[in-house]
Amino acid sequence: MTETNNEESLTLDKKTMEVIVAHIIPTSKFFESRFDHMQDQIHGIKDDLKNFRGDIDRCFEEVDKRFENIDRRFEEVDKRFDSMQADFNRRFEEVDKRFEQVDKRFEQVDKRLEQIIASIDRLGDKLDHRDETQRAFTIRMFTIAIAISFLGALGAFLKSMGII
Repeated sequence: MTETNNEESLTLDKKTMEVIVAHIIPTSKFFESRFDHMQDQIHGIKDDLKNFRGDIDRCFEEVDKRFENIDRRFEEVDKRFDSMQADFNRRFEEVDKRFEQVDKRFEQVDKRLEQIIASIDRLGDKLDHRDETQRAFTIRMFTIAIAISFLGALGAFLKSMGII
């Protein structure tokens, strides 16, 4: 029986329901204020994100500037290497010219040595010819000397024999 009494007393009429709804369930003003607060927070987050993006953009700009500086430095190094390469090429060209001069000098020395060898060959031929003529002269003189000695010995022999 007690249960039925409780059930009867729990019946809600329309007016009671309105009072309960008005006091317990928040009004639309509460929701509007909460939504406004949440909207302010979202705007704050968006502003923070914009600032953060600005910071990131500044960081990227700084990084870009650093890379541009590095690129300039590499260009300077490239220019230095180009000038060094040009200097090395010029020096190698000078060395090549000097080697060409040395080669020409060696060619001249070779020609001169060929001339000296030809001159020595001619001199050898002259000496050989002179030796032949000298040898023939020496043999003639020797033959004449022997003939005179033989005639002198023959005359002495004939005189000792009394023939002359």
